[in-house]
Amino acid sequence: MRMSTRSSTVDALLWERLAALHVQVENRLGTALQRRHGLGLSEYRALGLLAEASDGELRMQELATRLGLNQSSVTRLVGRLDAAEFAFRDLCPDDRRGVYAVIKEAGRARWAEARRTYEETLGAALDEAAEGAPETAALLAAMREAVR
Repeated sequence: MRMSTRSSTVDALLWERLAALHVQVENRLGTALQRRHGLGLSEYRALGLLAEASDGELRMQELATRLGLNQSSVTRLVGRLDAAEFAFRDLCPDDRRGVYAVIKEAGRARWAEARRTYEETLGAALDEAAEGAPETAALLAAMREAVR
């Protein structure tokens, strides 16, 4: 079944607005985390994934997939976390090809400190985006309701 030009145009407009909202919110989050906690947004998210993983570790490939990064980028990211003493790389004892990222207690503590900033900044950024933009407000209200 082929979509009509009108519905595909509406979808394109919706997607453009979502992408613009995403960029706006991500910039706010990244700035707040960097200024208040010395963390980049990807670093914060990686620490969160590791903190919430059983045993505080994830295979590097799984971390890359969950962050939406390629292998090279996640390797550099974990290198920065290692240099900051928030996480380290560990080889799998059963499979030497398997490499894990493992969170340290300092990483857990930094993520816990930064989490409040992230959540407050996220809420404020979404609320501000909705002000003066009824279609964004309606979209956010529907999405918030859907995840309750």
